[in-house]
Parts: sequence; C-alpha cells; structure tokens
Amino acid sequence: MKIEKRIKNKLISDIDPTEISVINQSHLHKGHDGYSPNSHFSVRITSHQFKGKSRLDRHKMVYNSLSELIESEIHALKIKALTPAEFANIKKGKI
Repeated sequence: MKIEKRIKNKLISDIDPTEISVINQSHLHKGHDGYSPNSHFSVRITSHQFKGKSRLDRHKMVYNSLSELIESEIHALKIKALTPAEFANIKKGKI
C-alpha cells in the first residue's frame, strides 16, 4: 500500500476527519538531506476533534497518530489542521 494511503487510513482511524488530503511533496526536496521518493508530505485535515484545541495540540494529535510512520518512513510533515468551521470559512474566503 502506498504511504499516502497508509497516512490517510491512520488519520481517518484516529482523528475521524470530515475532510483529509495527503500530498507527497518529496519531489520538491530532491537532493536535500533526508530525501527519498516517499519522505516529505503535506497533510490538510479537518476534524471536530480539533475544536477548542491550539494549533500545537492539533499538530501533536497528528504526530501521535503517525508516530510509527514518522519513526520509520516520514522525514518531513507539513500539517494544516482545521475545525469544520475554520475549513468552511477558508472555502468562503473569510480566512
């Protein structure tokens, strides 16, 4: 199974998102330390579980969910973690 799918499945299982996007951005880091074809990812995740939590706490939730993959396969992870209300405001252009 592709690592993007494994990342998505783990986050769906642990955080129950209403929206999720996982993008492999490894090609942007070719030639850098830690590079491999499946090493750098961008995750945008929207979940009710983020309501009332700081950005740091939201990121900790994502890192905790993906801890095994981070230890073995993921070199870098860009995270955008939103509540459904925040996501709706972005779609409307209010943020």
